[in-house]
Amino acid sequence: MGLTDQLRTYFDLESAETTIRTEVLAGMTTFLAMAYIIVVNPAILSEAIVIDGYSQTEVRDMLAVATILASVVAILVMAFWANRPFGLAPGMGLNAFFAFTVVIVLGVPWQLALAAVFVEGIIFIALTAVGARKYIIELFPEPVKFSVGAGIGVFLLFLGFLEMEVVVPYVDADGQPSGTLIQLGNALESPIAALSLAGLALTLFLYARGVRGSILIGILSTAVSGWALTIAGVVAPGTLTPGETYQDVSSDGLVTTLASVQYDITPLIAGFVEGLGMITDEPLVFALVVFTFFFVDFFDTAGTLIGVSQIGGFLDDDGDLPEIERPLMADAVGTTFGSMIGTSTVTTYIESSTGIEEGGRTGFTALVVGGLFALSLLTVPLIRMIPQYATYIALVVVGLIMLQGVTDIDWQDPVWTIAAGLTITVMPLTASIANGLAAGIISYPLVKVATGEREDVSLGQWTLAIAFVVYFIAYFATTAGVIEVS
Repeated sequence: MGLTDQLRTYFDLESAETTIRTEVLAGMTTFLAMAYIIVVNPAILSEAIVIDGYSQTEVRDMLAVATILASVVAILVMAFWANRPFGLAPGMGLNAFFAFTVVIVLGVPWQLALAAVFVEGIIFIALTAVGARKYIIELFPEPVKFSVGAGIGVFLLFLGFLEMEVVVPYVDADGQPSGTLIQLGNALESPIAALSLAGLALTLFLYARGVRGSILIGILSTAVSGWALTIAGVVAPGTLTPGETYQDVSSDGLVTTLASVQYDITPLIAGFVEGLGMITDEPLVFALVVFTFFFVDFFDTAGTLIGVSQIGGFLDDDGDLPEIERPLMADAVGTTFGSMIGTSTVTTYIESSTGIEEGGRTGFTALVVGGLFALSLLTVPLIRMIPQYATYIALVVVGLIMLQGVTDIDWQDPVWTIAAGLTITVMPLTASIANGLAAGIISYPLVKVATGEREDVSLGQWTLAIAFVVYFIAYFATTAGVIEVS
């Protein structure tokens, strides 16, 4: 039996009604949609992680390497243990929470924050092994489960349009925030908006025509066009290209930048070890940080898994993902390993839905994503050459597709209308999947009581709702300075 046949058999491609070609294309699409994290995660974490004797650029390179390695480990578990087409990496939002809220605002040392992420990961591994995480997720009310996909869809649309400058922050004549918070961007003034819209139009045209790889074609063609316009002198360097890295688009400038990467991550590992030693110095602070990371990561991951699984048709009639503990174990292992080498919480990525939309159905898709992440270690600067606005075209396309989930909601039932409506709208309005889930979970038992259907709410669902209320009280008290953590 050849390697190809072994792969088909191991990942059971026949039962999933897919092919190696389709899975490879899906994996490439997911990777390109996720590749921005190699640049963005280090940019965010380097705001909080400072290492004596190393420049910020060198720290960013270390964090890029850590990001890739953590992603590869988590994705391999997803591919071979869970056999699901989901990509994983240090989570957006979770990394910002780590850097800006925990380290910068609350004053927790970054070393101790890494130790907190490590403990969170260990807890996740234990809870997943005994089935506790699966049990909690299955407590989610049906209106919440069936609205998560649409909520993520609106969230993706908003994120995509913001990055593409199709919508921009609203400012008055004096440049001050005012009025409606956001407004339509001017494509005649913004080269990014103009090129992004052209790339989006091409992608949607190809998708509507049923062209396989339409999202991948859209990302690459937009990126190439941005570089071509820059090299031709139509726009200034840094306008349509990643400006911080490639201000000099001459051949000599590019070669110099491509050759300089800091691969040694031992200073990050040393910081993690130092953080373990700080736990006994500030146990209450440490416990609070672990609790906060745990809560946000748990529900962010749960929401993403359910949302992308809905797109892939993986959910059962009750809105549950069969054997969900397997993909949950992948993010738990990734989080634990990632913290040890210097990065924040690893989670399943919304962008996995781009590959699923291209036909990815098994862990072979994830294996391709992991393989491309591993290869990117050799070409970290090359990955940076893909402008972020180009990758966000994928988010807009998938966001539109995920809106189809609203058809599964019973809008005539007030319980469904309120719980699902809040889940869908709170996600994009607060830029948090976890907050959207919280809104739906908290409102569900209250509306059930109001409609005289209290007996339909289980004790577990009441407990989940109360837990969210307690979490928000603790979180707001901490960020408002009512509870001192430093």
